[in-house]
Amino acid sequence: MISVPAGTVHASEFREGLDWIGTRSPVTVAGLRGRVVLLDFWTYG
Repeated sequence: MISVPAGTVHASEFREGLDWIGTRSPVTVAGLRGRVVLLDFWTYG
């Protein structure tokens, strides 16, 4: 079992079927572990 410091938040996995820009394959949370990640969300209205 992995020890998790208090106040740590775990990200849920991305849902399947998302459209990814600038990647050759879908991104996974496990694949991002240990990296600095910036997620940019926007909506069209």
